[in-house]
Amino acid sequence: MPIIRIKEIRDMSSNDRTKRLGELQTELVRLRTMIRAGGAVENPARVRELRKAIARILTVEAEPAPLPKKEGKKEAKKEEKKEEKKAEAKEAPKKRAKKKEKAGEKKA
Repeated sequence: MPIIRIKEIRDMSSNDRTKRLGELQTELVRLRTMIRAGGAVENPARVRELRKAIARILTVEAEPAPLPKKEGKKEAKKEEKKEEKKAEAKEAPKKRAKKKEKAGEKKA
């Protein structure tokens, strides 16, 4: 089970993340020195968990801030197509009438 989850990290403020990052890094240094000194570590997997937790915090800190949502390009295109169809629907009877007039002139 992870020490700290991504959702928890994102819910923290930037200052809290920095503080938690410092705590995790000092714990990791302490564990590594214990291992190098030849001491027995209670939970050797804790080193890996700490490294991953530190990486998660650094990743969230490096993420760009979300941009405010704007009207999407797809929505804008859909609206343009609707307007074009409405304009064509209004012009369609006029075009038909012009075609009929031209056809009548050719016959005469």
